[in-house]
Amino acid sequence: MGYFVPFLIILFVIAALLRVDFFFVIVYLFFAVYVLSRTWVQQASSRLHVQRTYVNRAFPGDTVHVKISVHNGSWLPLPWLEVHESLPVHLATPPYRHEVLSLRPHQDAQISYTLRCQRRGYYLIGPITMETGDLLGLLKPRQMETTAEHLIVYPHVVPLERLGLPTRAPLVSLLARSALFEDPARTMGVRDYVRGDSPRSIHWGATASAGRLLVKQYQRSIARESLVCLDLNHEDYGQRQRYTATELAIVTAASIASHVITHERLPVGLATEAYDPLNDQQARFYLPPRSQRAQLMSVLEVLARVETCATTCFESLLREETIKLSWGSTVTVITGSASETLFDTLAYLRRTGLAVALILVQPTHTSFGLQGRARLLGIPIQQVWEEGDLESWH
Repeated sequence: MGYFVPFLIILFVIAALLRVDFFFVIVYLFFAVYVLSRTWVQQASSRLHVQRTYVNRAFPGDTVHVKISVHNGSWLPLPWLEVHESLPVHLATPPYRHEVLSLRPHQDAQISYTLRCQRRGYYLIGPITMETGDLLGLLKPRQMETTAEHLIVYPHVVPLERLGLPTRAPLVSLLARSALFEDPARTMGVRDYVRGDSPRSIHWGATASAGRLLVKQYQRSIARESLVCLDLNHEDYGQRQRYTATELAIVTAASIASHVITHERLPVGLATEAYDPLNDQQARFYLPPRSQRAQLMSVLEVLARVETCATTCFESLLREETIKLSWGSTVTVITGSASETLFDTLAYLRRTGLAVALILVQPTHTSFGLQGRARLLGIPIQQVWEEGDLESWH
């Protein structure tokens, strides 16, 4: 009641002019009720504690259970408390949670709800807005607000471990004609031990059978790191299927990164330029190749929140970010269209000693001339029209 204080002043003036004791009693009573209500609400609301508990990482199809804990730490009861939680429209219907509570002294209350993660993204949960006041409505309701928190829904990861991928695929380390180093994960035979060989290379089973020391022979390998270069310029994808194509491109990048790290146990990185809703601006993302499990989480986190933009020069990104790679590294290019400029860039990368693979996601058109040129350059091309195509690569 915003006019209660002016009402008290007017009532006091009338009582002073008429000099009626009853009016003074009414004024004192209303004033006492006003002071008591104001002190009560201030003390109770100042000791109000709210905490949101939930798992802030999820995959599409997961359900996230959120619990809001409200604690009245005051010795005074809270007559009413209105709690309003703002939620993303893609995670909850309706996109809010509204509850009205009444709390006794030192009482706890909980509000629970479920979020259904249907699509990848970077979502803000909250803020929680609370409003409380006195029972008589003499005071303007007191409002409080907590900070918003985020929920990251990773892109869908298609399992690729069932595939028998060819050696030329971007998921396998490439064999080298010149011996840069030996790959201990790829044994090609045994030979007699010579002085200087590492004891770790001794093949004890073959040694026991032959009666002499034999050591393992390993395949000669190039650098085993790879970089996934993702094109998120929406002009490179067809207008009709732009959303589905870019989402499928992100799923493809996530699936490749997951396969390389978890199954091949090789280092993989990510390079892309996109709109970043976290900072509300366009940004270039570059994660250097790593093979740790944390690297996969970093890659998936970037892919969860990036969105397409209109001013990305994908060929410039390819030339600038691949300079940081070791000779013989694999570059996996994911885009929605193949142009002469792109093939010129891929040919340049081949000349610098990098292995290149091209993945076209729902391409609008790919001329036979470009496909023939790719074969001449030794660049394998895969076309992906739906997630099922990732499971059937051969």
